[in-house]
Amino acid sequence: MSTTARPDPRGTGTGTGTGTSTAATGTGTSADRTRRVPVLWLALLATPVAAGANAPVLILDDMGRSLGVGTATAAWLVTAFAWAMTVGMPLMATLLRRRGARAALRVGAGLVLGGTVVLVASPWLPLTLVGRAAQAAGAAGLIAVAMSLAGDARRMGVISAGFGMLGASGPLLGERITEAVSWRAALAVSMVALLAVPAVGRHITKAPPAEGSAAGGSPAEGRFDTRGAVLLATLATGLILLPTYPLPAIGVAVCAAVLLALHIRRRPDGFVPSAVLRTPVFRTAALLALTLSTSYFVLLFSVPRLIARRADWSTGAVATGQLVALLTGSALALGFAAISARLGRVRVRAVLLTVGTLAATTAAWAHSAPALLAAAGAAVFCATGANATQSMDAASAVPPTHRPTAIGLFTLGYQLGGALGPALATLLVLS
Repeated sequence: MSTTARPDPRGTGTGTGTGTSTAATGTGTSADRTRRVPVLWLALLATPVAAGANAPVLILDDMGRSLGVGTATAAWLVTAFAWAMTVGMPLMATLLRRRGARAALRVGAGLVLGGTVVLVASPWLPLTLVGRAAQAAGAAGLIAVAMSLAGDARRMGVISAGFGMLGASGPLLGERITEAVSWRAALAVSMVALLAVPAVGRHITKAPPAEGSAAGGSPAEGRFDTRGAVLLATLATGLILLPTYPLPAIGVAVCAAVLLALHIRRRPDGFVPSAVLRTPVFRTAALLALTLSTSYFVLLFSVPRLIARRADWSTGAVATGQLVALLTGSALALGFAAISARLGRVRVRAVLLTVGTLAATTAAWAHSAPALLAAAGAAVFCATGANATQSMDAASAVPPTHRPTAIGLFTLGYQLGGALGPALATLLVLS
């Protein structure tokens, strides 16, 4: 793994995301400057969304009964959340680059709050989907801020391990909250992230914005690339719908990909910068994150059902076993991220690919509950480890002005796995 830049104590450096938001983005265009934020506040800001995202794993049946739909239809609440996270990440990264961490923090917090209110109050599935999507888009903003201020693989490892641990707790937490209160309360746990907003906001002080020509760019570069954003969102939507609507989805995805490629040629510094896509390290990191994330989310939603079918465990036993497995995998990923710089990029990727392949193979063929739980733990280790190590690789490999965008596009790949995984699990196991 390549060495990332270190914090600039003056708050004006060109690092990959350390002591200041300008360092965090690798550019002087940020509207905010920040003091180094304690990593635990960043973890609290970013990670509760993982519990909220995974809370439906064991309560899809309850959600469906409450809304008067089947389990597969209720799973659209999972897909909508993942879709909004996927599309929201590059949008929030652009907001972060153009308007600074303070704006992204406020918009993200507002969407989480508003979306949760809609979700809790809505009696209809369509409106509930809107609230769930707003929650996810807001969470994307909070995650973008936290990742931009992380700064190195060790601090990123803390955040990623928090994702894994709270994600591991999500299914059991969702089940317990549903039993005690309701499934709507279980899906509202993302609100916990708002506790960190004031603390993170205190580390951000307003500085004069430097957009467009003020940052040394042309006026065209200062305009938001609406067409590029729409095409990328359409491409992501087509890919997410592939498991459920393969023919129309592949048509949408191919058309969007072609149009986006042509648009990037016309506007290489637009919403999807060609300098980022041309970087081999970025492409490999994003593809690895997409692959391992998809595998993890497939197993996260499939393993409980597979254990129930193959080993005849109770729901409570499955939830407890999965919690232990995922917590173990997340803790191992934290240690792995801490030593990743010493291992080097090639070895890190070899470990992640090897363990990820073993996890998928075990889940496909094993019939014992311990083996299936071990596969789930290995999958979260790979996904969490990839998020921590490959995000730093992706950000450090591109020009400084494109680092916020690179983080957003990298996370889009990871979140795309979060959308494809539940859809594939529904297709293969839940239906």
